[in-house]
Amino acid sequence: MQKENLKQLIDQSLEQRPWLFLLDFSMSHDGQIKIVLDGDQPVSVNDCVDISRELEQELEREMEDFSLEVTSAGLSTPLTLPRQFKKNIGRKLSVKTENKNYKADLLTADDEGIELQWKQREPKPVGKGKHTVTKKVKLNYNEIEEAKVVITFK
Repeated sequence: MQKENLKQLIDQSLEQRPWLFLLDFSMSHDGQIKIVLDGDQPVSVNDCVDISRELEQELEREMEDFSLEVTSAGLSTPLTLPRQFKKNIGRKLSVKTENKNYKADLLTADDEGIELQWKQREPKPVGKGKHTVTKKVKLNYNEIEEAKVVITFK
């Protein structure tokens, strides 16, 4: 089976589940197939099982020996698609760019980029001491080297 054919099968399976989307897939020469999914809502085990079963039925006809792993993106999986950023609006992110690292709240996300907001202490403009100021930055997706959701325990 060729990679393009596998991608078509995955896309067909995901068409029936518009809340899910493909993050990554790989196919090794020895028949190991790994598919990583994400969703606008949490990806359930049943989602992964259903897609796995659908794909296995199609793959049995085309491949003799293969192993198939369908999984969801983990908590530490970097955000790479605008759709992932949009679903995480309001959460704290760790974002690396070429020149700076941010740990900030994700305010907005659209098809071009994101806006982050954080608070930091700065010297007062007049007088001694420091005060807390709110900072914001807009970043285009092509400026982001890596972005991850910061896991907080309350």
